Amino acid sequence: MLQPGISGEARCLVTAETTAATMGSGALEGFATPAMIALIEQAAWQSVQPHLEEGCGTVGTALRVRHLAATPVGMEVTARTELVEVDGRRLVFRVEVRDAKGVVGDGEHERFIVKNESFLKKAKAKLGE
Repeated sequence: MLQPGISGEARCLVTAETTAATMGSGALEGFATPAMIALIEQAAWQSVQPHLEEGCGTVGTALRVRHLAATPVGMEVTARTELVEVDGRRLVFRVEVRDAKGVVGDGEHERFIVKNESFLKKAKAKLGE
């Protein structure tokens, strides 16, 4: 049973592959916002997955995040999520991202619970249209 209060955490080392310059989100060699978003999503989905029915998963549907500070290559980044609202299949998480010097991002992330097989079938049907 999903209840508010479930927390998650995901970490990564900032590398050349996760910089804005490499990911195409800017020209600088700092932690990219798309990489930060992926880390947030990882922390969120992994935190609730053990609580879902067999054959179900979650998909990200909304992000309202701020990238507040730069993180250089070689520093570790940690995303922490807390499930703050369960509204049927809709899940809302409070998120915070930190490096060794402090907060680098914060905000809110929304996910929806889906039946994996139905979701993939519907997505693949677009190829036949």
